[in-house]
Amino acid sequence: METLPFEIAETAHALRRAFDRRAATLGVTRAQWKVLFRVDRQPGLRQVELADILDVEPITLCRIVDRLEEAGLVERQRDPADRRAWRLEVTGQAAPLIAKLRALADDLMAEAFAGLSEPELELMRTKLTKIRNNLTANPQGRMTA
Repeated sequence: METLPFEIAETAHALRRAFDRRAATLGVTRAQWKVLFRVDRQPGLRQVELADILDVEPITLCRIVDRLEEAGLVERQRDPADRRAWRLEVTGQAAPLIAKLRALADDLMAEAFAGLSEPELELMRTKLTKIRNNLTANPQGRMTA
């Protein structure tokens, strides 16, 4: 049990690094593809919400979004409810890049999970979800009786 958290973290790290190498061939950094994927999945996110989801400082996210906006991949839209806030959308120009990134991700997942059956993958999903739920249900890390 002692090494299991380390193994989970190392596996996640290996997946990120493998995807980073592949995404770099398209000229995209990890920070950029994370923003593109999330905004594509959740259009209209406020920048502050996205920074929280990605666990980065708002100023860091602002710089990433600046670069993506300059490249024509993301656009900021004023939040009608709060003039100080920006909502993010991917542009039509981003669609081909996102499709290529998704194809890279699909290929990587097929490679990474080769030899695992669908029931094994579903069991893994279930167990990982249970771990995440345990942690979010007890965010202060207090021991329960």
